[in-house]
Amino acid sequence: MNNRIAKRMDSISPSQTLAISAKAKAMKREGLNVISFSVGEPDFNTPEHIIQAAKEALDAGNTKYTPSSGLLPLRKAICEKFAKDNGISYEPSQIIVSNGAKHSIFNACYALLDEGDEVIIPTPYWLTYPEVVKVCGGVPTYLVCPKENKYKFTAEELKAAITPKTKMLIFNSPSNPTGAVYTEEEVRAIAKVCEEAEIFVLADEIYEKLCYNGVKPFSIAKCSEKMKDLTITVNGVSKTYAMTGWRIGYLAAPHDVAKAIDSFQSHATSNASSISQYATMEALSASEEEVQKMVQIFDKRRAKLLDLIAQIDGVKAVEPDGAFYVMLVVDGLYGKCYQGKALTNSIDFANALLEGEKVATVPGISFGADDCVRLSYSLSEEDMEEGLRRIAKFVSELK
Repeated sequence: MNNRIAKRMDSISPSQTLAISAKAKAMKREGLNVISFSVGEPDFNTPEHIIQAAKEALDAGNTKYTPSSGLLPLRKAICEKFAKDNGISYEPSQIIVSNGAKHSIFNACYALLDEGDEVIIPTPYWLTYPEVVKVCGGVPTYLVCPKENKYKFTAEELKAAITPKTKMLIFNSPSNPTGAVYTEEEVRAIAKVCEEAEIFVLADEIYEKLCYNGVKPFSIAKCSEKMKDLTITVNGVSKTYAMTGWRIGYLAAPHDVAKAIDSFQSHATSNASSISQYATMEALSASEEEVQKMVQIFDKRRAKLLDLIAQIDGVKAVEPDGAFYVMLVVDGLYGKCYQGKALTNSIDFANALLEGEKVATVPGISFGADDCVRLSYSLSEEDMEEGLRRIAKFVSELK
């Protein structure tokens, strides 16, 4: 047997951060005091009333299969969420509940992309986007978002990037890894380009509640009925309600797309966890006040992190308006040496920082931005201050 592994697996790029992540975990197991800025989840526990709802579902025996698209009461609650938060009207048949937002993204790409279809991915991007596109037969094409525009692209730049083979734009606002949030005016201009070209938009809105500076996200599906018919909006409860391990994401899509995704999911995974679905119904009923308390904590950390970065010579950051990440620009230090070893890229920087000062970051090359490393501020303020102190020490020792 010559080909034990399917050729499609060749398209998946190995994680260039895996070795760094594994090294950080090994150091922690050895008892070393590693401070990690690499975590992509809130450091809060799931709120107690959501946990209680899951317990009640267990006690009530709600442990059976559900419809593959999700419990009808949950899909109705998601429709209410879209109407209230985003001003968009959907029917329950247009909602598919999946095993996390990542699963929803895969489902959408699998249902829409044919071999050779091009997908525009703005950079810096969440590292999973291009891998999902490739596995589904698509071809990632990259649209560079300059730091000077707070890591956002313009409608004109998008129009220039579209080719006859373009099938989809992946649009992530607020963004991981940059924290960029597009204004309503910017979104409407982008929507016009997509409508004219008749390309789909996969709108990843998983961080929509985590915004600062009075910035409000705007859903592209709200722009017009035509845009709504071209948009698959992905969301979930992982980030907003500190429910990363519960694995519930969902999408809203045009009827034909939702039907195709439901058919595929019924064969691929059946339904998402029934217990997690009941917990999600409780999460969606949570008061906005509860969510805002978490946002305020993140905002305080964000301000502190930016202040500490500003005090370090040789690095800089673009202020994020959403999510809980900052891209630390470090390419001005490339060419310098740490303990005799030259730093030439973001992997070198992240490796040396971890080995020398026991601080874990994510190399920007994983996001298509090799001039940066990503810092998450979903860690305690105390750890964040100590981590930045160590980064400042590291930078000062470069020759």
